[in-house]
Amino acid sequence: MGLFKIKIIVILIVSLSSGAYAQQFLSISKTEFKTKDEGFKEAWKNLNEGNDAFIQDIKGTYKIALNHYLEANRYNPNTAKLNYLIGICYLNTINKNNAMSYLKKAFNTNEFVSNDVQYWLAIAYQLNYKFKLAKEHLKKYKQNLSPNELLLQSKTIKKRIEECKNGINLLNNPTRVFIDNMGSAINSEYPEYSPVISADENVLYYTSRRPETMGNKKDPIDFEYYEDIYISLKAQGEWLESDPLSKPINTKYHDATVSLAPDGQSLFIFRSSKGGGILESVLDGEDWSFPAPLPRTINSSKYENSACLASDGKTVYFVRQGEENPITGEAGDKDIYVSTKNPITQQWSEGKALSSVVNTDYDEDAVFIHPDGRTLFFSSKGHNGMGGFDIFKTELDENGRFTKPQNLGYPINTTDDDIFFVLAANGKYGYFSSVRPDGFGDQDIYKITFLSPENLILNTEDNLIASIAKPISALSVEKAIEIKKIRLTIVKGLINEALTSEAIGADIEIIDNEKNEIVFQSQSNSSTGKYLVALPSGKNYGLVVKAHNYLFHSENFDIPASSEYQVIEKNIELLSLEIGSKVILKNIFFETGSAKLKNESNAELYRIIKLMKTYPSIKIEISGHTDNVGSEKVNLQLSENRAKAVVDYIIKQGISKSNLSYKGKGFKHPIASNKTSIDRQKNRRVEFEIIENN
Repeated sequence: MGLFKIKIIVILIVSLSSGAYAQQFLSISKTEFKTKDEGFKEAWKNLNEGNDAFIQDIKGTYKIALNHYLEANRYNPNTAKLNYLIGICYLNTINKNNAMSYLKKAFNTNEFVSNDVQYWLAIAYQLNYKFKLAKEHLKKYKQNLSPNELLLQSKTIKKRIEECKNGINLLNNPTRVFIDNMGSAINSEYPEYSPVISADENVLYYTSRRPETMGNKKDPIDFEYYEDIYISLKAQGEWLESDPLSKPINTKYHDATVSLAPDGQSLFIFRSSKGGGILESVLDGEDWSFPAPLPRTINSSKYENSACLASDGKTVYFVRQGEENPITGEAGDKDIYVSTKNPITQQWSEGKALSSVVNTDYDEDAVFIHPDGRTLFFSSKGHNGMGGFDIFKTELDENGRFTKPQNLGYPINTTDDDIFFVLAANGKYGYFSSVRPDGFGDQDIYKITFLSPENLILNTEDNLIASIAKPISALSVEKAIEIKKIRLTIVKGLINEALTSEAIGADIEIIDNEKNEIVFQSQSNSSTGKYLVALPSGKNYGLVVKAHNYLFHSENFDIPASSEYQVIEKNIELLSLEIGSKVILKNIFFETGSAKLKNESNAELYRIIKLMKTYPSIKIEISGHTDNVGSEKVNLQLSENRAKAVVDYIIKQGISKSNLSYKGKGFKHPIASNKTSIDRQKNRRVEFEIIENN
């Protein structure tokens, strides 16, 4: 297949073998297969058609071979070679755990049916959580290898044995979660996978391979329908019936979800056209822009299939394929890389591989950075996994280095591939794709509810899940895991025109007031006015909203490092540049009891200066206000001095003195009561008012 591999094949095709292993095709003679004349002709035909499909060694042909072999097996279920071939076929399908009974029968009938039957039987035992039996067969298989075979295979066998040991430990110490199928609004009898969500958990995009795909065709490699992207919205706590996206997102090619920016305004997709690659589409009102490929520093000549943008908009984590082995032709292992955006040139840096703390000698894939900007989730075949891909978590420490990855545990992780995990901003719910007994027929999307060590049910929704899934008492012996506090603030709402309430597509800037630098930029949706920003704890933020021919609006969010997860709903109304329009400058700060401006005020002051340079005809008045603590005279003077300090600063930056005036108003015009410290803080403010616009 070369470098071109569609996303589903790259990640989910059975990769049970390495260069040292190649499942064998066993030729079956008529004499060892025929038991009676009745039904033989049809069974022999099915056997040969199955052989023709098997030897093609393509993902889709194993399904075809399996169907024919099962028909042949109805005639003669006791042929060791046929049972072996059926077991191998199952290992190359979504129903891998079905392989065990056939491989076991093949081995018990003739333990020499194939020189690798014990290896594949061990894998089948591992897939069915029979770890002790798997280890026993792996050790016996190893004992029968020649020195050259042992040299080639010892590393893989050792890895499999370690996975079994990990599996026993993880199975005995399950993670306290509920895992629920998301139902028919999302899932179907066809594959659904790769869910991505907005930070507020109100929008879900995912990939499916259904007959109504945009091109209405099947892929010639695996004979499944081409991938399309679907969307589901949440209303009153329920996910609504999903719909496929239209052009330009879905095409006749493979179009698969990769990730969604926390604000929901940028969607990253994988598209198989022109050799494949990661593309970005931006939501403009109700329409997605034509997807554009990520720069070559990320989309290289190698293979990339996974990427996730951090909440700061300046860091992207992605997965890159390693160099192809020049001898075997096998693709190299995949690793996680990081690229950062230059604040001046706005160019993305060359991708740099994460350290060996995260990347292993095996594949890493499906990377997801939480909106807190510190917690990275990914799937790996390395680390302390229990088989296939397992999902892991690592965090950036105070030195900017990732900690040792932690396995999310059973039952999230299984002995098969567990991949495409995303976590809601609140840390309480996760979403991923899996093949489970309660599925609709193929991969489905599941919701994970994380429970606390104290058997704490999180809310009424979780109580309902608990009553359906299993009683909480049944969890008393399960692993008491630490539920990490999410230190993140989500600010969301609507941005509208003040008089008409019409939605405005405004530019949003998040400023680190202490460093006086923009840490994130976004836009509100031009059709709905909706916006969402994620603010990790530990900074004094300024939120600024700007639109052409409107006064800017500012908010201040001083979020201590200890602050836990919270959602702030803030609707913003922008005022047009008319006489009388007034803005409270919420990011102007003074020394306590003084008119001396603090450095954290610089970003807000520069915005005033930029506005006045853009609209030189406006004249403004800066007014100072105080709370009612202290005498009227003292407060009046303090408010005037503070207003004057703002005006003096603006004049020094080149704005004409004739365009500016100031006034101290003391505590005569409160905007809140003075009964609490919070209200008094609101009253201590500086205002900006347009008094003339010629």
